[in-house]
This record gives sequence, structure tokens and C-alpha cells, in this order.
Amino acid sequence: MMDELEAGEAAIELDDKEPQDVLAWAIERFGRELAICSSFQAEGCVLIDMAHRIDPNVRVFTIDTGRTPQETYDLIDTIRTRYGIRVETFMPDTEVVQKMVTRHGNNLFYQDVNLRLLCCQLRKVLPLRRALMNYSAWVTGLRRDQWATRSNIRKIEIDHDHGGIVKFAPLADWTEDEVWDYIRANDVPYNALYDKGYKSIGCAPCTRAVGEGQDPRSGRWWWETGAPKECGMHCAIETGGFEHELAALLGGHGANGNGKH
Repeated sequence: MMDELEAGEAAIELDDKEPQDVLAWAIERFGRELAICSSFQAEGCVLIDMAHRIDPNVRVFTIDTGRTPQETYDLIDTIRTRYGIRVETFMPDTEVVQKMVTRHGNNLFYQDVNLRLLCCQLRKVLPLRRALMNYSAWVTGLRRDQWATRSNIRKIEIDHDHGGIVKFAPLADWTEDEVWDYIRANDVPYNALYDKGYKSIGCAPCTRAVGEGQDPRSGRWWWETGAPKECGMHCAIETGGFEHELAALLGGHGANGNGKH
């Protein structure tokens, strides 16, 4: 584990380093206690390629929400074969999701922002909390120019939302163009949805293609007005609107859920 002082010093040291250098530092420091979290968007694929060149045994995990596009599943199979890696998969608690769908329907997220956040909480946030119990540090594909809530992220920081483990964002200062330049230069596999106009890929019902020049995140939850383009995985979202419903659905399952690995 790291304390705030050590993480702050490391953040200064790594701020102007290339992503490969940040990954090498992270792998050397944490070894098998480190894992890359990937939803298999372009950034995650770049990080897997970079990390695999440093350590072929690097750990990779994903959250399978149950609403994942088929193109993403196809890409995961390609990544497994290409790099010979085992993708550790975490899923939401089946019983709790069943209660949510019974109460609100399969497409509850279209009805209300708080119901969308509830769905994200059960399908993404709680499985992530459970997943991160298996690691001392995790690597994300966050970039500062993706959205306003991400503009101040550091390449290394203490993740207080997940028990004080260490969180890395090696691509923090990269642009979208730099990500795609790396993909093309290194023949990195990527999601076929990008070739159909998608810029940011999440769950199938909540993601769509965007027009040329539009904000990449505008394809996420496009029916909402004035709501955060976040699901809660990378920043806590507290509206006061969905927490009571969440507690009722969880019942005796606890804050971390009881889904299977």
C-alpha cells in the first residue's frame, strides 16, 4: 500500500513520463497485485498491448454488465488469442439484478436519471468494488480530455473510493488522436463499433454512434439532459435519488454485492 505522500511524490515523478514508463513503474512496484481494468475501448486495448510488451503475464480484468455489445465480446476473444492472456471477468449479482428488472423493467434507464444510475450501480459499480478486493493497484484508460470530471486526474493516485488502493492512469495526458496513432502503428485489435461511428462504448442500450466532430461522450446516455456522463465507476455520484432504492434492492447483500467471479 501507498500513503498520500508517497503517491503525491510518484505523481510528480511520473507526470511527464510516457505511458509505457508509467506501466513499467507500476508493474515493477506491484507485480501480480496489479491489474488492468478494461471495458475494451480503444484506450484499454492500447494499455493491454503496452503492458504485455513489458510483462506477458500482466493481469487484466473486466466487468461484464450483462448488456455488453456482441462486438465487445468478439474483441475480448480476439485479445485473449492475440496476447495469450486470461481476462478475469466479474459480473453483477444475478438475484439483485433480477429484483431490479422485475420492479422497473429491462430498460429502466430510459425512464429517469436516478434509475439509470441505479442500473449502473448494480451492473458496474458494485462488481467493480468486489473485483478490486483482489488487487492492490489497478490501471485505467482514463484521459483528461474525455470529460470535465476527468480533467484533473493524475497518472497515479490513491483511490479512496475503493479502500485506498493505488489507481494508475498512464494515458492521462494523451489525446484521442495519440491513442489511435498507437493502435494503427502497432496493429492493436479494437472494437468494430468504432468503424460504425461509435466514439465511446459501454452497454449496448446506452451507447450509440455520434456525428463527425461531436463530443465522444455525447453518445453515452444521449437521452439525458444535464446529467453527468459518468456511471460511478471512476467518481462517486451521489444524487440522493437512487440510494434508497439501491439499499432496498440490496437487502442483506451488503454494499459489495455477492456476485460470482
